[in-house]
Amino acid sequence: MERGAGKLSGEPRANGCSLTGHHGLKNGYVRGFPGAEPHGQLPHIAQNGGLYKRPFNEAFEETPMLVAVLTYVGYGVLTLFGYLRDFLRHWKIEHCHNATEREEQKDFVPLYQDFENFYTRNLYMRIRDSWSRPLCSVPGAKVDILERVSHDYNWTFKYTGKVIKDIINMGSYNYLGFAENTGVRKDAVAEVLSQYGCGVCSTRQEMGNLDKHEELEALLARYLGVESALSYGMGFATNSMNIPALVGKGCLIVSDELNHASLILGARLSGATIRIFKHNNMQSLEKLLKDAIVHGQPRTRRPWKKILIIVEGIFSMEGSIVRLPEVIALKKKYKSYLYLDEAHSIGALGLNGRGVVDYFGLDPEDVDIMMGTFTKAFGAAGGYIAGKKELIDYLRVHSHSAVYATSLSPPVIEQIIASVKCIMGEDGTTLGKQRIQQLAENIRYFRRRLKEMGFIIYGNEDSPVVPLMLYMPAKIGAFGREMLKRHIAVVVVGFPATPIIESRARFCLSAVLTKEILDIALKEVNEVGDLLQLKYSRHRLVPLLDRPFDETTYEETED
Repeated sequence: MERGAGKLSGEPRANGCSLTGHHGLKNGYVRGFPGAEPHGQLPHIAQNGGLYKRPFNEAFEETPMLVAVLTYVGYGVLTLFGYLRDFLRHWKIEHCHNATEREEQKDFVPLYQDFENFYTRNLYMRIRDSWSRPLCSVPGAKVDILERVSHDYNWTFKYTGKVIKDIINMGSYNYLGFAENTGVRKDAVAEVLSQYGCGVCSTRQEMGNLDKHEELEALLARYLGVESALSYGMGFATNSMNIPALVGKGCLIVSDELNHASLILGARLSGATIRIFKHNNMQSLEKLLKDAIVHGQPRTRRPWKKILIIVEGIFSMEGSIVRLPEVIALKKKYKSYLYLDEAHSIGALGLNGRGVVDYFGLDPEDVDIMMGTFTKAFGAAGGYIAGKKELIDYLRVHSHSAVYATSLSPPVIEQIIASVKCIMGEDGTTLGKQRIQQLAENIRYFRRRLKEMGFIIYGNEDSPVVPLMLYMPAKIGAFGREMLKRHIAVVVVGFPATPIIESRARFCLSAVLTKEILDIALKEVNEVGDLLQLKYSRHRLVPLLDRPFDETTYEETED
């Protein structure tokens, strides 16, 4: 399955690499072949007509046919037996009522549809214990988890009072390790808390605009290299409440098919026409833009008032990085606007930790609306919109999230300020630069080892989000439970959050994870992979030593 392939000129390539007459595999690696030309004959620098200044390698290995068939069969068996047992319960033949609603719920009108009710009872409840586990510590390299048990088929949980300590944290978005309870950031936050208190109790337009807000937004604009910025108290609402302020009826939104739920909600609330392009596929995007220009609005054929392209920097389920140079080129070619969600990429990508724009060495002015959150790399809460001063001034009075929502809490603001200054080196240390570098090293090492073990890993080689494919429904809960038994906390994801045959475990890497911790985690993942038979990859990766670009560039050969 090739995702996002294709050059603006229409010439074939695999994930941005110029193949000079040879064929690339669908998962984006260059196949080893007899009589291969030397490295100088397979240059990365010719990619995408010179749009890219660095290698861009992403892997999306196709689901093995047998695995896909067995996954569909697994869901089919679960569904068939679920309906059969519901039928037997109705006629008092089946006496096990674990998958039925509680008695106290039956007097209420159903809040959701029959199939959703069925799916929840018969599929979700089987693995509900894999989610919402309560932590009782900082989400650092290791966490403490409250132990809980269920005696009623995961409908309810009871806490045993025991705390499971020192669980290796492979699931939090704490990319740079700034979510911590020691150090200068904690001290700065404590000082602001003692001066300002915890809450603001008002909106920015009323009595909730503090000098700290102004300081944060000026710092953000400088950090991002833009004219102005505006902060919000909630990352999800930053998307869902600002997109309707930017576009409306008569406008067109062109959205990546794998965009986050907050972007989807914002697009739907806007009233604009929405068209979807294939994930990271520039041919699909260009076709939609071309059709929009040629045909205009339906029925009237009038030109669209605005065309807004919406993409993410790092896609949080796929681990892929947006092809931003190509998106910007298309944006300019078709005179449209670009909305870039950097929730997962800001702080985690780029030599200076300034996100996907920095990663590709692009001009921030080429992105019309830059959005990001403080909930991940900065270890805080909230989000921001950045761009031209005229844009920010407009949003201050037209964004529902800015006008009606309570402003950011002062201690949270100070956490963000301290983190941004650390990344920029304005705290007088090189800690920020060191953590950015450490995160990049952890990503390359962890991804490389998982591929060597034989797992199918999705995403870009520089992405801190590492999806490990599980596929079958029974393996979703099994993987999470087996990892927790081995004191590793991971996030498992299944349908409907992913396509039905693409269930996965999602690792999120952090700069505070040492090589020793990663080796422990990898050892346990390897054991669980053997236990559950998760090593589906049909390709063997061999280090490609003659390439100077990156130590984790590989040739791929068939087993």
